[in-house]
Amino acid sequence: MQKTKKSVAKRFKVSAKGKLIYRSPGTRHIASTKSSKQKRRLGKAKALSETHTPPLLRCLPHA
Repeated sequence: MQKTKKSVAKRFKVSAKGKLIYRSPGTRHIASTKSSKQKRRLGKAKALSETHTPPLLRCLPHA
């Protein structure tokens, strides 16, 4: 039985179609130096590139 890689499980969620969804880093502090546009983009969740997905899905065997 393969164990779940917890560092990957905390950062990514698997969508209904099998894509990995993640949140952008850089929203926690030093927000005053970032533009409104940058903060707005950082707030949205993104889908990971399909070429980066297979190795991370192997870290999530029960997803």
